[in-house]
Amino acid sequence: MKRKLFSELSPLTYQISIKKNILQRKLIDFIQAEPLAQTKQETLLPVSVYKHTSLIRRKLGNTDLTLQENKAANLRIAAPKVSTILIKPNETFSFWYLVGKCSVSAGYKDGVTIFNDSVRPGLGGGLCQFTNLIHWIVLHSPLEITEHHHHDGLDLFPDYGRKIPFGTGTSIVYNYLDYRFKNNTPNTYQLLISVSETHLNGELRSDKEQAYSYHISAENEYFSRENGEVYRNGQIFRKCIDKRTGNLLEKKLIKENHARVLYDTTHLDIQENL
Repeated sequence: MKRKLFSELSPLTYQISIKKNILQRKLIDFIQAEPLAQTKQETLLPVSVYKHTSLIRRKLGNTDLTLQENKAANLRIAAPKVSTILIKPNETFSFWYLVGKCSVSAGYKDGVTIFNDSVRPGLGGGLCQFTNLIHWIVLHSPLEITEHHHHDGLDLFPDYGRKIPFGTGTSIVYNYLDYRFKNNTPNTYQLLISVSETHLNGELRSDKEQAYSYHISAENEYFSRENGEVYRNGQIFRKCIDKRTGNLLEKKLIKENHARVLYDTTHLDIQENL
């Protein structure tokens, strides 16, 4: 029998582990003293680098629709904390540094959260859609992703109006599972985030024209059956294109998926592994 982790022994040990991780992150940030983006500017920078919109209310298996409505409310609270932020040269964007801890007093509600292999309500749930959007936008820029967590190894929900490749999502937990990227360029960037009735909207802008464009694509995607379990497989590539010549400068593998499918697989085309 697999030995339980300290955090799995009881609700009390779980809370102790959470507090330990939060404190540890605060100490690391204090010691490293990394310059974090914190300046906002209402005036828009002149160049639009990339835009993306994300549907807020999506069909996620049998998830309670109330949690979807609560997610929308949570996004409306968090979006203004990030929108118009400038990421200057040598600065790092930290999602949790800007958004802060979710609390009932701040208006946050129980939304969709993922714990181990299951979906359950959690305060501030649904904010991973926020970092999903930011991550997808940043992938289309020269900014360097320095911290990114994912629900690795699990395909939790069947595709429903998917616009971006599977495996480009994020996982966040205040504050020790953060989403961060660094500006190692001489340019200044600006993130704009807004929430409409139906969509979460994001845009990255810059003070200078970009020399390159970036394209993300999924290849070699298929489902396989292994030892009685179904897995989703595939590769995600990032292409860097010279905007002046149109030449491909680099094609880089950024993610390889091998995720166990946790939903009904009867409708899937599955390769049988012998």
